[in-house]
Amino acid sequence: MKKIKTIIMGAAGRDFHNFNVIYRNNDLYDVVAFTATQIPDIEGRKYPAVLAGELYPNGIPIYDESELEKLIKENDVEEVVFSYSDIHHIEVMNKASKVMAWGAHFKLLGSEPTMIKSTKPVIAIGAIRTGCGKSQTTRSVAEILKNAGLKVAAIRHPMPYGDLAKQAVQRYASIDDLKKHECTIEEMEEYEPHITTGTIIYAGVDYEAILREAEKEADIILWDGGNNDMPFYKPDLNIVVVDPHRPSHERLYYPGETNFLMADVIVINKIVTADPEAVEEVRSNIRELNPKAIVIDAASPVSVEDMSLILGKNALVVEDGPTLTHGEMTYGAGMVAAEKFGAKDVVDPRPYTVGTITKTFEKYPDIGLLLPAMGYGEQQVKDLEKTINNTVCDVVIIGTPIDLRRIINIKHPSVRVTYDLQVIGQPNLVDVLKPFLK
Repeated sequence: MKKIKTIIMGAAGRDFHNFNVIYRNNDLYDVVAFTATQIPDIEGRKYPAVLAGELYPNGIPIYDESELEKLIKENDVEEVVFSYSDIHHIEVMNKASKVMAWGAHFKLLGSEPTMIKSTKPVIAIGAIRTGCGKSQTTRSVAEILKNAGLKVAAIRHPMPYGDLAKQAVQRYASIDDLKKHECTIEEMEEYEPHITTGTIIYAGVDYEAILREAEKEADIILWDGGNNDMPFYKPDLNIVVVDPHRPSHERLYYPGETNFLMADVIVINKIVTADPEAVEEVRSNIRELNPKAIVIDAASPVSVEDMSLILGKNALVVEDGPTLTHGEMTYGAGMVAAEKFGAKDVVDPRPYTVGTITKTFEKYPDIGLLLPAMGYGEQQVKDLEKTINNTVCDVVIIGTPIDLRRIINIKHPSVRVTYDLQVIGQPNLVDVLKPFLK
């Protein structure tokens, strides 16, 4: 039988997972290539043979998404599988239109066929967009479970930007493990908060192998989602975080709307700082699209080490990179802290950027006055450090989930912003977790 020639469009995450669970050992298909976007410098590499399986002894090449039309025509590709997240519905269909015009089918894989079943209870925490507050929600859930005496393993959505073969299964229990696995800033931002609160965290590429390792030491599995992707594991409880600072996004982005529709529990985060009309719009969408979901109100109040360093000062605000780039947020925890604690002005970093940071602003011109903490590789980290130190300012406000000062040398006075989930009223997380606490 003639195999169906296939290309998987991705961004070094969902694409590899979809391949592993649907295509890796499937004789019906011939995956001729992956394409990549969102992640700098991943094109030109290969999905290695050791992960690709017996059907792909030479591995599978990864190309930049800009080459998709040529790849379809040169390889007589019949199907293109869209496999990345946090993208507007219109843009998804724009890509679909192009693929169909170039002669191939455009395909989206469903939730159930791509979810792996665990032998342990699974609680999934996802979101409708990047930057809604998944991380602090996951930490809160983990603390509740651990305080009840349960052993918890958090499994984080993939961010494999290095040697994919070496990153197949990764376990993090200490800060030293971040160095051992040569983590990028983006990876550290997600893993370190779990480590510092005593939660074991797993990540990597092969998510069935990862799950089986985690099951050996955990009573319960937490799926810590990335972007607004669907869970990789079949959840027994599906918690989804929404952001009233971006009302209506719960129905406008892929696959965030899918998460919204599948949610057992919806956490409306950042209520205290959001416009009341925007909060009501989100509530209205819940009532219309997922009226059976339990709704929890929450905030993520910020705190800083020393308020006096901000008051009346010209501040450079450094925010979480993905939140500003494909997350499309125009501010984050750093900007909230600048306003709350009385910064005189926010300094524009754009005249001072270098190298890859300059390219980031060119690709995402709407970032504005904020500096995204991009750090997908060694050169980008160096460029970030140089950009910060080039910028003329009184203080650097660090709004990233980790303390950047541990990674780079910041010459200016600096202050770190921290934030945790604060549930308002009832129902609360303990209420929805009661079946698992038994």
